Amino acid sequence: MMHDAWLDRLADVLVKYSVKVKKDDVVRIRMSTVATPLALALYRKILDAGGHPVMRLADEECAELLVRHGKKHQLSFESPFEMHEVETLDADISAWGQENSKAMSNANSENMALTLKARQPVFKKFLKRIGSRGKNKIRWVGTQYPCQSSAQDAEMSLTEYADFVFRAGMLHAPNPIAEWKKISVAQQRLADFLNKASEVRYIHRNGTDIRYGVKGRNWINCDGQLNFPDGEVFTGPIENATEGVVVFNFPGVIHSREVHDIRLQFKSGKVVEADAGKGRDFLYSMMDQDKGGRILGELAIGTNYQITRHTRNTLFDEKIGGTVHMALGASLPGTGGRNQSALHWDLVLDMRKGGTIEVDGKVISKNGRFTRSNWPQPKRGRRG
Repeated sequence: MMHDAWLDRLADVLVKYSVKVKKDDVVRIRMSTVATPLALALYRKILDAGGHPVMRLADEECAELLVRHGKKHQLSFESPFEMHEVETLDADISAWGQENSKAMSNANSENMALTLKARQPVFKKFLKRIGSRGKNKIRWVGTQYPCQSSAQDAEMSLTEYADFVFRAGMLHAPNPIAEWKKISVAQQRLADFLNKASEVRYIHRNGTDIRYGVKGRNWINCDGQLNFPDGEVFTGPIENATEGVVVFNFPGVIHSREVHDIRLQFKSGKVVEADAGKGRDFLYSMMDQDKGGRILGELAIGTNYQITRHTRNTLFDEKIGGTVHMALGASLPGTGGRNQSALHWDLVLDMRKGGTIEVDGKVISKNGRFTRSNWPQPKRGRRG
């Protein structure tokens, strides 16, 4: 069991820095019952900030029961309660973590796709509100709760994993918020450069050679105020301008399912051929659940050099300094992306051995290291 002091530090950063809770803000706390200690720490911090915490703890078996035993009309049910919450919240803090990360491994993929489709209106409203400004904006952050299943997936003890999670969030630093502000400055320099780009190209010796049109799209600096820990810059690529082949060397993980050795070929922005060493049928069921599932909604570069190893957890894996990722499905607010889908599936490519990023024909990163020293860089003495 991790020390309560760590959870207090995490809750403090999430409430004060990530979502900046103010007096009378309605703040939803949304996570599995396994994360109850963090939920309680957040509840206290929100009260201290003058907000109104709304607790939404759910036993993870409920989702499993629905997918395994629900009838079609139940799988397709659009909850008016969820929609009302999304329409009225000021801030939302969620955490990932469950007792059994493999609970849904053998669940019916068609049923899972139906539940995703049913949630699309809520998801669409949520994306719209987190991309809004002023009073209509939901300030949102998601984090990881260190739990046994995630530690096992990462092949660590719980103590090791908790230390990994907290260090990835800079919580070991004397002033974590000050550290994230420094990271924000370096990442913004990179985002500002990319905002002038027309084309990004990823090349890897594993057979990847893919180009993305990004002219006019906005690159966003993820500095601990969206996901936590954070560390990436991302945009929404032009929907019909992705060309080439990408081969992912990390497994694609979604809804506790793993798909290995994914290979996608794009033409005019759409996946025209797809294969996988494991989970091919599931890959197709996810991509083909709606018209936007074969189109990219996100293109990103990982910049958190505190995270150095793959843990089968996309929250961390996509942030590893020296990786890139892209998401099949829905575009994210603020990027200029227009793709709509119930799917948003982040797929990660490790560029640290044999990878190159080019922007408008010029190399900006090789083997996971940026070419400019004032962009994100590994701490001295830490290998990427």
